[in-house]
Amino acid sequence: MSMKNKKVVVCGHVCIDITPQFLPNQRAKQIGELLRPGKLLNVGSATVSVGGAVANTGLALLKFGSEVILMGKIADDSFGNIIEQTFREYGAEKHLIHAGNESTSYSMVIAPPGIDRMFLHHPGTNDTFCYGDLDFELISQAGHFHFGYPSAMRNMYVNEGSELLKIFQKVKQLGLTTSLDLSAVEDGSEASKTDWAKLLERVIPYVDFFVPSIEELGYMMDRPLYEEWNRRAGSSDITMVLDVEKDIKPLADRLIAWGAKCVLIKCGAPGMYLQTADAKVMAQIDPQFYDWGGLSVFEQSYVPDCVLSGTGAGDTSIAAFLKAAIEGYPVERCLQLAAGTGASCVTAYDTLSGLRSFEELIHRIENGWEKNSF
Repeated sequence: MSMKNKKVVVCGHVCIDITPQFLPNQRAKQIGELLRPGKLLNVGSATVSVGGAVANTGLALLKFGSEVILMGKIADDSFGNIIEQTFREYGAEKHLIHAGNESTSYSMVIAPPGIDRMFLHHPGTNDTFCYGDLDFELISQAGHFHFGYPSAMRNMYVNEGSELLKIFQKVKQLGLTTSLDLSAVEDGSEASKTDWAKLLERVIPYVDFFVPSIEELGYMMDRPLYEEWNRRAGSSDITMVLDVEKDIKPLADRLIAWGAKCVLIKCGAPGMYLQTADAKVMAQIDPQFYDWGGLSVFEQSYVPDCVLSGTGAGDTSIAAFLKAAIEGYPVERCLQLAAGTGASCVTAYDTLSGLRSFEELIHRIENGWEKNSF
């Protein structure tokens, strides 16, 4: 069984990602070993690609064979032209939102091997994105609505997220299933001063699949706990020091109490954690999800063939999860396909080149693809 209308709207943040290629001998444990004031560091050629949730999750869904409507906001400038041309190659440029006298968002992605990636980011048109930009008549023709990165879009988090809430309320009125993804918040920025716990508590009842990362969730829902994680991790990746029962599950429990139905938390290299409400609540999404009720599962990641860049791994794993869920795959397979997609994505410098079809992923999974054990 699967949902009748499988068309997906992917909406929200879109930008240009510029990713310099670090050389194989430039491995380090800390970024300060590579980048220091006054130092020249030779790198390889740069990959210039579209980024943000609309590109990463949306184009991955297209690559997996979904029918997708992509709604991101760009300006009529050189970066906007690159985004439009890239989407045109996929036949997905038609519903981009154009803004005059603004600048298109871009990110400089610093992703040395062995170190979690960092970003220099200009929000551009993402900050002016609003309810009025959306074509709800077009959205009503789809079955699922995915919104990515409101935490990097000013209009979506000011006024306690009223604009974001308005969007999700409208989409639910139209009868679509929904999902929401987040992005990291820069400490000290305007976004960091938002009461994210309050914002999420307002919006979550209208979200069927909530798919944030654990770092984003900790920062937004329990800042003292997040700071304790950082102290515990030291110079290591936070995800390597977290305990599912003590650190991750309590946050998921709070989300379920707020009205969340299905919470999938990306936990970096170790894997991802799924928690769901009871069967009756899950069936409110669609009757096919009745069997998903009352789950608490940690899905370990697969061992990738190589690791070139983590850019887009979370977004594309979510694309695989949503595609599989909409198509009616069992929950265990949805998690496997999500984890397998994450492991495939990191084998390329860009977001899409490393992705494999569901058929290829299932073949590898059923033939004993090794899991990580951190």
